[in-house]
Amino acid sequence: MSKKLRVGILGGTGMVGQRFISLLDQHPWFEVVTIAASQRSEGLRYEDAVSGRWKMETPIPDSVKNIKIMNVNNVKEVAETVDFVFSAVDMTKEEIKAIEEEYAKTETPVVSNNSAHRWTPDVPMVIPEINCDHFKIIEAQKKRLGTKKGFIAVKPNCSIQSYVPALNAWKEFEPYECIITTYQAISGAGKDFKAWPEMVENIIPYIGGEEAKSEDEPLRIWGRADLERGEIVKADEPKISCQCLRVPVLNGHTAAVFVKFKKKPTKEQLIEKLENYKGFPQEEKLPMAPEQFIKYFDEDDRPQVKADVDRDKGMGISIGRIREDSIYDYKFVGLSHNTIRGAAGGAILCAEALTAKGYIKEK
Repeated sequence: MSKKLRVGILGGTGMVGQRFISLLDQHPWFEVVTIAASQRSEGLRYEDAVSGRWKMETPIPDSVKNIKIMNVNNVKEVAETVDFVFSAVDMTKEEIKAIEEEYAKTETPVVSNNSAHRWTPDVPMVIPEINCDHFKIIEAQKKRLGTKKGFIAVKPNCSIQSYVPALNAWKEFEPYECIITTYQAISGAGKDFKAWPEMVENIIPYIGGEEAKSEDEPLRIWGRADLERGEIVKADEPKISCQCLRVPVLNGHTAAVFVKFKKKPTKEQLIEKLENYKGFPQEEKLPMAPEQFIKYFDEDDRPQVKADVDRDKGMGISIGRIREDSIYDYKFVGLSHNTIRGAAGGAILCAEALTAKGYIKEK
């Protein structure tokens, strides 16, 4: 790519917006030129707007420190400065749906981290290694919106990244029933321990709305794009029952999974499918793609958050402890980075895939 695409971050002062900005620093295809946020930050230099609340491990990139923040609600003005936007706005679900469609109607592609459009029938919800074929539903969405270039694409819930890739690698063995418990980091709620001291040495066995997302969103990912009906039709299996717990970990969602297969594999077959799994990002060597999408750990005490959550820029999925079960066929443990693979990094990888496939172009 001879010229970098101009990127805007909607909601750039929040935790996920900060993660976008951190990950996009020195990106070979994309350059952050616009940051938009609420009216209270409008006109401030980015460095001043996030002063005292920058939550990333790395410093604020020099390239964005002096960017003057625009009002995210001034859609036309923001859209005129960019080729596409990442959305991480903090609004109500209905407000998010409306403003993302408003940006799309300015012929600005929107790649969203938000959940608002995950069940809009003609909006693709994509893990790029699994269901890039769902991007073709964008043509139906453009007809509905009345656009030529503008559309919305979303990434799925952060917690499902820790187990859906493994189950997808095993599709030929036909998994049909799963029991899952997720142990989710506090950054998934946009907080750290300073902002949420109640989580120190504590577990909260409830995350609002998370269990429904964990059970239903995988079926949409495994569904099919029905171009005649202009919608993604979700799959029927596997049936998933999930519990979601908030645990005192900053970054990293862990899942304990029990699974039944119609065609029972050996443990060696399961490991081989994980280790050799590749998707479109690996085939095309996209910038954010992990070289090895899924890594299997033989050690009894892996994967661990501290040792493994940052594997391959935080974009790799780690699996361990595959063993036969007395009730289900097999059980295993999965781990993913919730604010990189599960949020900003996953959205950036989606944008790279959309760019490689010609959906995102220079205006």
